[in-house]
This record gives sequence, structure tokens and C-alpha cells, in this order.
Amino acid sequence: MNEMFSKFATAVARQSGRPTVFALACALLLVWAASGPFVGFSENWQLIINTATTIITFLMVFLIQNTQNRDSLAVQIKLDELIRAIDSARDDFIDLEQLSEKQLDTLREKLGHLGEQARAHGIAEIADATSHVEKAASELHETVGRVARRRRGRSK
Repeated sequence: MNEMFSKFATAVARQSGRPTVFALACALLLVWAASGPFVGFSENWQLIINTATTIITFLMVFLIQNTQNRDSLAVQIKLDELIRAIDSARDDFIDLEQLSEKQLDTLREKLGHLGEQARAHGIAEIADATSHVEKAASELHETVGRVARRRRGRSK
């Protein structure tokens, strides 16, 4: 069922983003608007467009979210593989998406200071700052790992 839904969601998301589908939707709106004078701009006439757009929007949110979730996961996996494959890359940056927003903000702030130092002093002078950021990132990653292991241990 999941695979069928994923294929369906991908196909719908792909098709709904095409210019032809947009033009068709615009044409349908124009036909609806042009029919207004013939039906006296009745409440039923208005209800048709309101109901149709609400249902389409409601369903499209779930289809597009499914597609975006899978795309985002695929990008994370690819980035993790690149980090793993490059010797000079830091392996503790793999799976950073598992950190809390607060932890990510802390890491971003520390890395931001590194960028500020690089711009202020030049690349040669940031070696010390790099080691501080690496140490902070490693400590943060270790803490997250310990918490995750504890949670897994409780759930067994």
C-alpha cells in the first residue's frame, strides 16, 4: 500500500506542477467565472468552486508532503554518504537532522562564529577556532547518541 501511494503521490505531484495542468486549472476557473451571469451568481454556483478548491487543496497537501518527505530523506542519505566517503569530512555531522532544533541552533551558532572569524582574520587564523567547533560538535553528537541509546533501551 505504501509503495502504491508513493508512486501515486509522485505522479500527481509531478503532473500538477506542469504548465499544461496550470493552464487547464486557469481555463476551468475562467469557464466557471463566465458561467456566473447565466446562473445569476447563485449560492450553488459559488459553493461549487469553494467545495472543489477546498477538496483539491486538502488532498494535494498530503500528496505533495509525501513526495517532499521522500525527496528530503533521499537528499539527507546522499549527503550522509558524501560525508562518509570524503576522508576530510567530519563523520559526526552524519544524521544531524536527528538533533533537536535547539541543538541545531547551538551548532549553527558555533559554526557561525567560525565563519565570522574566517571573514575577520582570514582562513589561516581559524585553525584554533575550527578545533573548538569540532570539539563542540563531537560533544553534541555524543550526547545525542547517549540519549538515543537510552531511549532505545527503555523501549525494549
